[in-house]
Amino acid sequence: MRRTELNRTVPLKASGINPRTPRKKKCAHCTEAFQPSRVGQKVCSPACAIALPPENLVQARKALADVGRKEHRAAKERVKSRADHMQDTQRAFNAWVRERDALLPCVSCGRHHQGKYDAGHYRTVGSSPALRFEPLNCAKQCVPCNQHKSGNVVNYRIELVKRIGIANVEWLEGPHEPKKYTIDELKALTALYREKSRELKRASA
Repeated sequence: MRRTELNRTVPLKASGINPRTPRKKKCAHCTEAFQPSRVGQKVCSPACAIALPPENLVQARKALADVGRKEHRAAKERVKSRADHMQDTQRAFNAWVRERDALLPCVSCGRHHQGKYDAGHYRTVGSSPALRFEPLNCAKQCVPCNQHKSGNVVNYRIELVKRIGIANVEWLEGPHEPKKYTIDELKALTALYREKSRELKRASA
C-alpha cells in the first residue's frame, strides 16, 4: 500500500532573497583583483596582509584566521568516517523532526511541557535501521518517554495510528530491506534535512 507523508513539508525552494556577494576589488598590497570572502576585506591573502604597514596588523590577523578556519574545516571533512557522516545526518534528521512537530505534544504521553524533547523512533534504529531516516517512523517525544520508559511504545502506537493511519503503522511494522548509505548519500541527506529545517523556521518566523 502506498505510504502517505505524516505532514506536508515545505518544498525546497529559494527564499526569494539572494545573498549579497561582495564585488571584486583590488588587493591593497599587490593590486591584483580578488573576490572578498567577507565585508571589509582589503587584501587577497594573509601574505599580502602581513606585507602591509603595522597599522594593518588587525586585518592581517583576520585574514590569517579566515584561512585557518577554512583549512581546519576542510581537514575535518577529509578525515570523517562513514559513521561520522551517519551521525551528522541523524542530527540533521532529528532536528527537522522536532521542528516539524514543534506545535504537537509528546507522541507518547500527549503532554506539552518546557522540558527537552527528542526525536523518538517508533521502530528503533537498532531493531529496524532501514527506517532510521523515515519521517513516518519518527516523532517529537519527551525525554522521560523516550529515554526512561523505553519509548513508551504502547501509547506511541495509539497516537501514531491517529496521526498517520493504521495502514502506515502496519507498513512500519513490516519487513524492510536493509539500506546501506554511501557517504555521498549521507551528505545529501544531511544537506536536505538542514534545508528543510531552515524552511520550517522561516515559515514560522
